[in-house]
Amino acid sequence: MQTPYGHLTYCTNIHAGENWGEHFSQLKTHIPAVKAKVSPDAPFGIGLRLSNLASLELSKEPALKEFQEWLKAEDCYVFTMNGFPYGGFHHEVVKDQVHTPDWTTAERVAYTIRLFRILASLLPAGMEGGISTSPLSYKYWLRCQEEHQSVMESATLNMLLVVEQLIKTHRGGGPLMHLDVEPEPDGMLENSKEYIDWYFQHLLPAGVIMFSDKFGMTEEEAIAAIKQHVQLCYDVCHFAVSYEDPLVVLERLHYFGLKTGKVQISAALKGILGKDGGRQATIAAFSEFNEPVYLHQVIARTTDNKKIHYPDMPQALADAENPAVEEWRAHYHVPVFVQDFGVLTSTRDDISRVLARQAAKPFSFHLEVETYTWEVLPAGLKQEMGTSIAREMKWVLQQLELS
Repeated sequence: MQTPYGHLTYCTNIHAGENWGEHFSQLKTHIPAVKAKVSPDAPFGIGLRLSNLASLELSKEPALKEFQEWLKAEDCYVFTMNGFPYGGFHHEVVKDQVHTPDWTTAERVAYTIRLFRILASLLPAGMEGGISTSPLSYKYWLRCQEEHQSVMESATLNMLLVVEQLIKTHRGGGPLMHLDVEPEPDGMLENSKEYIDWYFQHLLPAGVIMFSDKFGMTEEEAIAAIKQHVQLCYDVCHFAVSYEDPLVVLERLHYFGLKTGKVQISAALKGILGKDGGRQATIAAFSEFNEPVYLHQVIARTTDNKKIHYPDMPQALADAENPAVEEWRAHYHVPVFVQDFGVLTSTRDDISRVLARQAAKPFSFHLEVETYTWEVLPAGLKQEMGTSIAREMKWVLQQLELS
């Protein structure tokens, strides 16, 4: 829905279903109920997630027309999409395969271009659209520096093929759309430094060469086009897991003239490891969140303020008795309207700071709540999905209005 602070929605990757029929059924079940709770008298925006299979099916004219008619009838619109998970995302082991296929592949390019074509047909007139995507690849798949460099170059060139299509669409009178790159722990781009370094050392140099050749752009024109069409997806959980101060990150992006296409409003799980019984209680509580579907990278802060990276929660738990570890932060999206989970807490304060910054000095047009873990939460935290989604969105609105 449109607010004074930007368009606000939730990401429909929360709902199970991998083909378009399943996706659409979930939307018809949940969207009207959520809209009735948070936006009964105004159009409701949707953050659409489509698997590759669903995108192929929705690309067909009858399915697309039916969806457009449903959106009109329900007073809804699509302004952002989640193009990170390509394949199955529920009821199967996802883990590091969420990065498959990565940006070195033709499959990732074709999928993303297809999503943009669908988005262009769904966007209301005059509205910009964005699609979030993976941070190029997954670091633990790469065996050496030479392989890392090769993947970086290949992935960047493939991403620029998508940018080329976005430039053509906009120049041809179509909507302004941007690819929103989403850093996350253990991704090839996992924090603000890596994102900015990649942008200036790889993306812009390669893009200037490509677009001066394809479009006859000057260097300044090419840089401006890339900055317009490749933006950041600021997932608050991801940056919090990396212990990055959100206001510092946002000021750094502003300094370099880089835009934020979407804010994914999400909270990470946090545990402070004390001594004796308190430490054991934290370890036991953390273990309750150790589930087999999603990748829950953990970054620990040590007594001398260093960081230890664990690729998943089991590795962190195996090192739980390490006396140097003072704090765990896990890539586990927990409900944003809850601050404390027994002896554990969340990084919700980072969300409040980001939203206060958005209210005072907007830096993105797109705000999307993304808690996709409802099905795998410990039993005591599971609630009715529609009610939970509405509670999250109302909490976000309250934070914006209090700022």
